[in-house]
Amino acid sequence: MTRRLKKILQKHSGRNSYGQVTVRHQGGRSKRYYRIIDFKRDKYNIEGKVMGFEYDPNRAAELALIQYADGEKRYIIRPVGLNLNDKIVAGEDVEIKIGNALPLMKIALGTVVHNVELTRGKGAQIARSAGDQAFVTAKEEEYVHIKMPSGEIRKILGKNYATIGQIGNAEWKDRILGKAGASRHLGIRPSVRGVAMNPRSHPHGGGEGRSGIGMSTPKTYTGRHALGKTRKHKKYSDKYIVQKRKK
Repeated sequence: MTRRLKKILQKHSGRNSYGQVTVRHQGGRSKRYYRIIDFKRDKYNIEGKVMGFEYDPNRAAELALIQYADGEKRYIIRPVGLNLNDKIVAGEDVEIKIGNALPLMKIALGTVVHNVELTRGKGAQIARSAGDQAFVTAKEEEYVHIKMPSGEIRKILGKNYATIGQIGNAEWKDRILGKAGASRHLGIRPSVRGVAMNPRSHPHGGGEGRSGIGMSTPKTYTGRHALGKTRKHKKYSDKYIVQKRKK
């Protein structure tokens, strides 16, 4: 049953359907499987047991393999404090404990959560990486105020689901790759500075010896501005931001 939770991850190396490079500095990644993760947690009121933990090459966090009472197996992101043979469950009136998933409105203030939904039924979109945690800070009518890992406080519908606890493997950010080959195995190709190129290849290129960019504002290799505010339009969801991450 576990094999169905994995599939071969196709390589695209930053190319679109026409074979043109649309994202630079990608390619050469080692072969790997993609693990299908249960971000929706939609097996309501069915108890699951932690069967084991696995490394996932596609993300920083570790995975926990869950076997449910009906025999189905699924992967979830492993939170801190979730141990072998622990029992977890998702539902509206479940206990507030590590690994359980329930609506934000049913979670007490100050509780640490992860895998937070932005749209009900779409699955978790917030706080999914190693060491991430969000906090339930307030409740306002049908909304709940969530403090994001970035420090931003945002209003999210109380019917959206979240999982209790902080994601483990927080020390991942302190890793040292050690050699260039480690980046290549991850699919990261070298990035050359614009000032090291010739004028034909980059706006920053040219000049004798070590030279600056030679212009008022830095530009991308296509000649677009690369400094300051580049987004022209506000996002529709900006109205739900209570406090920005940058004061």
